[in-house]
This record gives sequence, structure tokens and C-alpha cells, in this order.
Amino acid sequence: MISSHPPFTGFPKKLFKFLADLEKNNNTEWFYKYKDIYQEYLVTPCRSFVSDIGSFFNLLNPSIRTEPKFNKTLIRINKDMRFTKGEPYRNHFLIHFGRFKMDSEFFVYLDKNIVEYGLFINATKGNDLYFGGNINAYEKDIKNVIIKYKINKHFALSEIKNKSKRLIDVFDVKKHFHYLKELKMFVLTKRIDKSDQLVESPDFI
Repeated sequence: MISSHPPFTGFPKKLFKFLADLEKNNNTEWFYKYKDIYQEYLVTPCRSFVSDIGSFFNLLNPSIRTEPKFNKTLIRINKDMRFTKGEPYRNHFLIHFGRFKMDSEFFVYLDKNIVEYGLFINATKGNDLYFGGNINAYEKDIKNVIIKYKINKHFALSEIKNKSKRLIDVFDVKKHFHYLKELKMFVLTKRIDKSDQLVESPDFI
């Protein structure tokens, strides 16, 4: 299928400037004044990223959602004010690839200073949640994947409860694998500063 989105060329500097400006001007009047900037420099490159990388995730599992749409792979920047108070917009943006809400998933998080990407793992018990039940049986395979895809010694480990709590700055599969058996929810993440040349390059994929 031919993509209706332009090729991903990187996350532009103006994306991060928009998020920084939004943090200072978090109100609907300002947002609608600069909505064209939001669409051109944040929404469009994020949709292009999803469109270009989606086929890779579908090879891993065809059930993973890869449509470059809000409520599918893109989290809406506006908050649902029926359930929250205060500022109407998030000053960050999230791209994620999972099968359903609270599924284990791949993600890319952007704020005014950084790009962070990694894996969220839900190891609790539930329908179609497999990690917790498989980690002992497939320990060797999981370790090999962590090494093959350069997660080992390049990613940090954080526990997810009500908030994220950093446990290990540099995850070493030989030293720290036991955490993956013990934690119910966690993330393995790598952070890149917005000034890194990779951020503005199509090679980010």
C-alpha cells in the first residue's frame, strides 16, 4: 500500500520549540493561534514516522496497531477535561505501538528537551498478556533478543506503578534480568537529547 504521508525525515527543531512554547502558554487561545505549527511540525512528522516504521512492527505481530492515527498510535495532546483539572494540553507527545490499551508496547516519547524510546512491559496476568507467563520458559530467548537489539547496556530500567521509578541506569542482562521476573510493570528506555543529529535524521528509524 502506498502511504498517504510524506517520508519520515526526522523530528524537526520546531517540534521541540512548539512543545517548549506550549509549556509557557498552555491555554486554548494560544494553541489555536499556533495550531498550524502543531500540525506541520509535530503531527505530520509523527504520522510519517508511524507510517514508515509500521511494517516492521506488523512483521513482529500483525495485531500491533500501526495506523498513523490518534487513539491508535498517537496520543492526543489535548486532555479530557471531564476527568482532569488545570492546563488543557499535555506538553509532551507520545507515539506507541501495541495491540490494545495497557498491552506491552513500543513507544517514542517527545518533550521540549528530549526524545525517549523503548519498551513498556505489562507482566501482570490477563487475557492476551503473555510476558509474565513466558519469561521463565523463554528466558534464554528473551536474553538473546535483549542482546541482539542492543538493549543490553544501552537502556535504563524503570518500574511503573503510580509513577515511574528509575531502578537501573544501565541495564545489564547478566546482572539485572531478575528484575524482569519480579516487576509487574516496567519500561526499558533510551534517552536522546534533542540536539543529537540522529533526532533530525531519517536514520532515527
